[in-house]
Amino acid sequence: MLKSIELPDCIYASKPITIPPSSPTPNHSLYLSNIDDQKFLRFSIKYLYLFKKSVNLETLKSSLGRVLVDYYPLAGRLRTSSVDDHKLEVDCNGEGVLFAEAFIDTTAQELIESSKVPNKSWKRFLYSVEAQSFLDVPPLVVQVTSLRCGGMILCTAFNHCLCDGIGTSQFLHAWAQLTTNSQSKLTILPFHFRHVLKPAQPPQVKFTHPAYTTSNPPTTPQVDLLNFMQSQPLVPTSFTFDPTHVHLIKKHCAPSLKCTTFEALAAHTWRSWVKSLNRNLNLPPTLIMKLLFSVNIRSKVNLPQGYYGNGFLLACAESSLNDLVAANLHHGVKVVQGAKERMNDKDYIRSTVDLLEDKTVKTDLSTSLVISQWSRLGLEEVDFGEGKALQMGPLTSDIYCLFLPDVGGDVNSVRVLVSVPESMVESFQYHMNGSWGIEEIIVDVENGFSSC
Repeated sequence: MLKSIELPDCIYASKPITIPPSSPTPNHSLYLSNIDDQKFLRFSIKYLYLFKKSVNLETLKSSLGRVLVDYYPLAGRLRTSSVDDHKLEVDCNGEGVLFAEAFIDTTAQELIESSKVPNKSWKRFLYSVEAQSFLDVPPLVVQVTSLRCGGMILCTAFNHCLCDGIGTSQFLHAWAQLTTNSQSKLTILPFHFRHVLKPAQPPQVKFTHPAYTTSNPPTTPQVDLLNFMQSQPLVPTSFTFDPTHVHLIKKHCAPSLKCTTFEALAAHTWRSWVKSLNRNLNLPPTLIMKLLFSVNIRSKVNLPQGYYGNGFLLACAESSLNDLVAANLHHGVKVVQGAKERMNDKDYIRSTVDLLEDKTVKTDLSTSLVISQWSRLGLEEVDFGEGKALQMGPLTSDIYCLFLPDVGGDVNSVRVLVSVPESMVESFQYHMNGSWGIEEIIVDVENGFSSC
């Protein structure tokens, strides 16, 4: 097994600065929807881009100030609502984005080599904000780290309560567009207001929503998966599936079943995860296992173009352990498809939004694997004028499973990145490879362009 390469310290020539919008912006409170305001989303989405050639820092800062005129809520600060202390809102005060500049004595090639195994020192590419609470961290933090070879690392942390993956990609493309041409008009203008996802009054919860539970746990839980997950180090594992591998997986959905690449890989990953858990814990065969995965609802409820807030909900596939680990993938794919289909119902989506008005409701993570799909967001296409990134990915990978683009590889390939407890690694690798014949999947255990 490859050893982690310890990187040198980043050198900061000066303290981070705050970059405000370059011209006056509206000053008001921005309502956050019930989807934005979930406690499940109270963290930052952290992206890391490795570019072969640096972009002029003054140009980057200038274009950042310019794009913040359009995306002014990202220059504000989160706070508790004055009306409801269980709810958050954005104080659009134009305070600005935290921007750090650094240098590290290494090269792009050395960084690519060091990314082959997990590396805790990669976290230094994002400035660590000293804050009393989550609310005190600016909604957007940026660090640009220059490399000895003339390349650069761009690392960003977006507060998930303000935007989702589509929204962050929209912002990064807008910033890149203005960096390349400061006089251009944004291709997509942001839509800020979240009232389009306000709940009914009174809330109308017309369906059951298995992705969520109340704050009161069962008195006699069947199994304490959370305790198991926290009892040992989490090890990131990465598997790259090209179209040939996906075709082989789909063949194991017999009897014949048409499915998408996402449906096949989601079911395969979920099933492999459950099998590996079962080997460690000898779980009850009747235990209900869940797969939660993000579904874009923008077109389903007609959200305006440019809506960059959280426009997704978690679909929930559920199955008894025994049914899920049966001889082929047919059952797993079918329940994934059923969960997706429910998200086509506008009334079901509205019912979910209304359900989340109850702040005792939370995402059910008790027996769940969570998948977030980044492979269709266009993140890898971001270009600040000196070429697309050599690599891009999450800075950390210990929150949920990610489906990522294979940067530099086949455009139709998908990289699956998921952290599992140390004792699960060998079993999970075996099941993800498939004892039935996928022998050439690019598998990097303790890998993924991330640190953990």
